[in-house]
Amino acid sequence: MKVAMVDPSLFTGRYDDSLCSAIGAQGHEVTLLGRPLRHTDAIHPQAYRYSKRYFRLGETLRPLIGEGAPFRAMKAAEYLADSLIGPLPNADVVHYQWLPFAPADRHILRRLSGSAVPLVHTVHNASAYHGDAALQGRGYAALLEMFDRLIVHGDTTREALVAAGVRADRISIIPHPPMQLAPATKESRAAVPEPRLPRLLFFGTIRPYKGLDLLVDACVKLWKQGADFELAIAGKPFMDITPMLTAVAKAGFGERLHTDLGFLEESRLTAWLESADILVFPYRHIDSSGAFLSTLQHGKATLCTDTGLFASLPAGAEGKAPVILVPSEDAPALSKGLLPLIESAAIRRDMGERARTLGRRLGDWDKAGSLTVDIYRQAQAEAARRKAAHA
Repeated sequence: MKVAMVDPSLFTGRYDDSLCSAIGAQGHEVTLLGRPLRHTDAIHPQAYRYSKRYFRLGETLRPLIGEGAPFRAMKAAEYLADSLIGPLPNADVVHYQWLPFAPADRHILRRLSGSAVPLVHTVHNASAYHGDAALQGRGYAALLEMFDRLIVHGDTTREALVAAGVRADRISIIPHPPMQLAPATKESRAAVPEPRLPRLLFFGTIRPYKGLDLLVDACVKLWKQGADFELAIAGKPFMDITPMLTAVAKAGFGERLHTDLGFLEESRLTAWLESADILVFPYRHIDSSGAFLSTLQHGKATLCTDTGLFASLPAGAEGKAPVILVPSEDAPALSKGLLPLIESAAIRRDMGERARTLGRRLGDWDKAGSLTVDIYRQAQAEAARRKAAHA
């Protein structure tokens, strides 16, 4: 089977790479279509081919014009033109991981539907862009009807889609397996300061739904109460975090805060993970989290909010929860949940081992690849029925 995997902006590059490798290893011809690769991307094709298909002009000019409004406008115009007149993927099935700009995506999907190619889409989150990009996501829900099959990672997303009117028989659940980031290097470890106290780590892209402001509030409260720990923030902000950093400095705890802001290579993220004692995911809402699933092999004590994937994690031996769960949108609850982890190395070790065990239980990419190919065959049958109905 010839598969075109599409993620124009590489929103989930590590996921794409893992899934394409798994499907390709099963004998299928897989091409991942995305933008030109950046030095921070960890795409290393094995058993599949990578095509620099999208945003070639924008990525060429990006170093010159930056990533502000002109860059975003250029990308939107380039993608719209490509959606209207660009070549269609040559494949037996087209699988979209992300639809980066719904006003343009509807045009390419209409063209693909007219060619009767089977269409599959993985809905990583039921709310487009977590509600943070109104223009990009405008019309996204209507696009779901254009696909023959939809893939989600868990019941949270499935239930949200069904509630929005999507037929349940069009949706399949394929759990998101744990991911493995690139190993830390000597250089990446040297760039990460050695911890002097137990270190909390918040990492990944920084967006409003991820609740960094709640975590900062919780940390300031704990510091004022005399708790001894550090907070590290590593990742690219897509919002203004200056007020949060200022609040830490004004409270007199600036020396307890480490920041490494920007798109970081995976080896650098791994170095931060290795240095951390506690990982914190204070998200306001989430369906699934690739960031979380990339941490489990490190065996770190982890605190999450009770939303989406986090709330549905299976218990381990003797019914013990693999992570500390606290209510979302609740800074005091974050403080209360973090304090035992900060104060007790023994609790951290126990919770870390629970996280590592969870990673071993959550499936693998070979199974995810096989299940995905099964969905492709269902989509082919649906596309054949659609073609016959319009004959």
